[in-house]
Amino acid sequence: MKPAEIRELSMAELNQKLADLRDELFNLRFQHAINQLDNPLRLQVVRKDIARVKTVIREKELKAQ
Repeated sequence: MKPAEIRELSMAELNQKLADLRDELFNLRFQHAINQLDNPLRLQVVRKDIARVKTVIREKELKAQ
């Protein structure tokens, strides 16, 4: 996802997206451990998406204060 797309989401949607990305990362790590991961670069993409979502959540928290 692009940062502009993430910034348009509400806090509830951001928290849901974060939970979904964490679940996906867990599944990807599990697949990687048993050598069934088709695209290893997906791990990096998901980690960066998690960081983007967490950054936007923090920005919104600071703006609300």
